[in-house]
Amino acid sequence: MPEAVLSSSAARSGARPSPTSGPAAAGGRPRVAVVVKGYPRLSETFIAQELLAFQERGIDLAIWSLRHPTDTRRHALHERITAPVHYLPEYLHDEPGRVLRALGTLAARRPLRLARAVAAWLRDLARDPTANRGRRFGQALVLAAELPRDVPFLYAHFLHTPASVARYAAAIRGIGWGFSAHAKDIWTTPDWEKREKLAEARFGATCTAVGAAHLRGLAAEPGRIDLVYHGLDLSRFPPPPDRAGGAARDGSAPDRAVEILSVGRLVEKKGYDRLLDALALLPPGLHWRLVHIGSGDLKPALRAQAERLGLAGRIDWRGAQDQATVIGALRQADLFALTSVVAGDGDRDGLPNVLMEAASQELAILSTPVSAIPEFIDDGVHGLLADGTPPGIADALSRLIADPALRLQLGEAARRRLCAEFGMTAGIDRLVRRLEEEVA
Repeated sequence: MPEAVLSSSAARSGARPSPTSGPAAAGGRPRVAVVVKGYPRLSETFIAQELLAFQERGIDLAIWSLRHPTDTRRHALHERITAPVHYLPEYLHDEPGRVLRALGTLAARRPLRLARAVAAWLRDLARDPTANRGRRFGQALVLAAELPRDVPFLYAHFLHTPASVARYAAAIRGIGWGFSAHAKDIWTTPDWEKREKLAEARFGATCTAVGAAHLRGLAAEPGRIDLVYHGLDLSRFPPPPDRAGGAARDGSAPDRAVEILSVGRLVEKKGYDRLLDALALLPPGLHWRLVHIGSGDLKPALRAQAERLGLAGRIDWRGAQDQATVIGALRQADLFALTSVVAGDGDRDGLPNVLMEAASQELAILSTPVSAIPEFIDDGVHGLLADGTPPGIADALSRLIADPALRLQLGEAARRRLCAEFGMTAGIDRLVRRLEEEVA
């Protein structure tokens, strides 16, 4: 690969040059390129948590992002990740020269592999004739051309677009690739595409038992799919506040209004329209306020719904925030609510990390039995799982608002389960072993 190509890529991305002395960097550290949809993203702390853990375990990482960041804030966690970040052309028409240079380099150096990758892409394009499919291949060309020669493995977060880019680029370079699948990428990717990716990937990991069962059912070799809960790095969270001391708020008067917190993107699968309808059903004499943290396309519609229901004065829409601010809100709140649903296109949550973050602060949780949420919360033991209808959500909210002792009991049980079964270490150990095996 021409040195000029590497230099121009590093200049665009702000990345530092990497040594090119074989499949492992100096000191024998395994080298891995991580392909992500966007970096950094406030809503993907689970990815940042994993990358930092890899870095601390000695994996030599470089991050290749399909999109530039759109969030105006960063988590402190991102500042600790020192891996170089490269940005692929977000839209091919933005950097046509870069794409054409990549194509020329690969045609000269890897003509047979390039031809086979083009044939595979054309088969995919015939089944999925979209602009996104074309963009995936263009990004893969740039990745394959600019990837340092000594990187032997690609690891993609999300089974849809990032895995496609990794798959095409790995085929051109003649190297292995693997993936970590989560939620939307599993449930909105066509089965034919999942089967083919599962057949070609060296390994796959997913963060829920329901997702693992689905992927194993499509895989020719089910043993390649690992169940790896993200877990939570509890070292990043303070001990929970003393929720048993003092006069707990019970909603019986304005000065005892219960603070309900929800953290999540304002998108269909989070079910915020149902949560608002449920809040409108609460008895007039029950005092509460809702704090929401997050951004999303449905913000105007949801704020209009709150106005229509007469709830606007009791809701504080705080927008996207960094994790330190989220932790502060968790410590201040009395109750956490996330009423997830299955969206019309099949998109749904996996096991939202924010539920574990709430449990870290012994905050009582109200959620719904969607996807993998029951893998963490047993209804009535570690939280309440409402049926997802506004009346059902309202009933659960009423119980939790009026009963501080129940909130305390559920919050303590959720934290015990988090510490016992959903720590981060075991999952990171498994992924590091997988990456080391593939690099070796």
